[in-house]
Amino acid sequence: MSLPPESRTPDTGVIHNIGYRAYAGPRLGRSYATRSLFVQSLRAAYGLGRSGKSKVLPMLMLALPVLVAVIVVVVAIMRKSDQLSTDYPQFPSILALLVEIFLAAQAPVLLSRDLRNNTVPLYFSRPITRGDYVRAKFAAMVSAMMIVMGAPLVVLYLGSMLAGQNLGHNTGHFLIGLVTALLYALVYSSIGLLIAASTPRRGFGVASIMGVLVVSNIIAGIVYALSGGPHGGDITQSSDWAAVISPSMLVESFVNQVFTLATDTGAVRAPGAFGAVVFAVEIAVIIAGSYWLVDRRYRKI
Repeated sequence: MSLPPESRTPDTGVIHNIGYRAYAGPRLGRSYATRSLFVQSLRAAYGLGRSGKSKVLPMLMLALPVLVAVIVVVVAIMRKSDQLSTDYPQFPSILALLVEIFLAAQAPVLLSRDLRNNTVPLYFSRPITRGDYVRAKFAAMVSAMMIVMGAPLVVLYLGSMLAGQNLGHNTGHFLIGLVTALLYALVYSSIGLLIAASTPRRGFGVASIMGVLVVSNIIAGIVYALSGGPHGGDITQSSDWAAVISPSMLVESFVNQVFTLATDTGAVRAPGAFGAVVFAVEIAVIIAGSYWLVDRRYRKI
């Protein structure tokens, strides 16, 4: 019920001009915001801009592969070898455990922290869209993984030049190594970000990512051995199908078959041309399916 007119207080509101002016500068828009999110996420993957302890693990996972590559180069130079003891495409699979630890530790940093701190809606209050957010995070994780796997490959290549080894052979295998590293980065990042996007708890995300990668690799190794693997006598193509279970074996087998690498009997490879096609389809499904599921997840936020 309103008060009678004689009991109302007179309106005494005053508008004060305190000097605020409208923004007249350039509006950089969605593309700039997406690039900024990508750079910030890439820096966060290595702990840059965060506390000192946040930098320890990612920098260690970057330094160790480079150190191993330096040792390989030094040995080749001292022995005056014509070839490196480790070929470029096989190098990422040799250091797979370090790469998996890096992924498991840093994928939740890119996604789980935003979910836990409820900062995701703040991103979407700006011109950036949910699709832009997912693209920036995926690009940052793939780039971070490529740095971890690509840096030692560059060291190996430069070292082979210092050792006076064949330029054409090393250049070709170096490029194949970069393609291999990119496939690893895409597959691993897709799996890691899909798991990280499903939980705001970083610890649960770390354990889940490591569990999926390590357990799948163990199961694939057991199936490979039981199907007539490298220690099972006659090696049949049926054992090579075990690689479909493990993301790391999947990429390694596909690369070995497509580029006719690792001709020794103990190496894994896709079972023929048909197997290479099946493996390529599985790689594409993992990448595209994971991206679609993460994008769908954030469209509901």
